[in-house]
Amino acid sequence: MDKIIIKDLLVRSIIGINPDERTKKQDILINIVLLANTRQAAQSDDIADALNYKAITKRVIEHVEQSSDFLVEKLVSDIARLILTDFPVKQVRVRVEKPGALRFAKSVGIEIERTQKDYSKQ
Repeated sequence: MDKIIIKDLLVRSIIGINPDERTKKQDILINIVLLANTRQAAQSDDIADALNYKAITKRVIEHVEQSSDFLVEKLVSDIARLILTDFPVKQVRVRVEKPGALRFAKSVGIEIERTQKDYSKQ
C-alpha cells in the first residue's frame, strides 16, 4: 500500500476533562497517514482516480471543530472511523496531540492505527 501523509493539521476544539477545557477551544494538532492504492492515479494522471485527501481533510476539520470530547482517545478513534468508513482507505494511522497540555512538554497525544476491519459491521 502507498502512503498519503497529512502533516500538522491544526484545528481548534473543545477537548478535555477540566472545567476550563470545557468552555474554551484549544489547539489540536493532527497527523494522518492514509494507506491506499495510488497506482491507478499515477498511471492515468487523472484526479478522478486519486484519493481525495482535500475532502478527507475537510471532513476531519469539520468533525473536530464540532466535537466536544472529554478524551483524546475518543477523538482519535472517531477520526480513524470517519476516514475508514467514508473513504476508500484500507488502513490509517492517526495522531492527535494537545500542544501545551502538560507543563514542560511540547505536547501530549495519542497515535493509533486502524483498518477497515476495525470498523466494519460483523
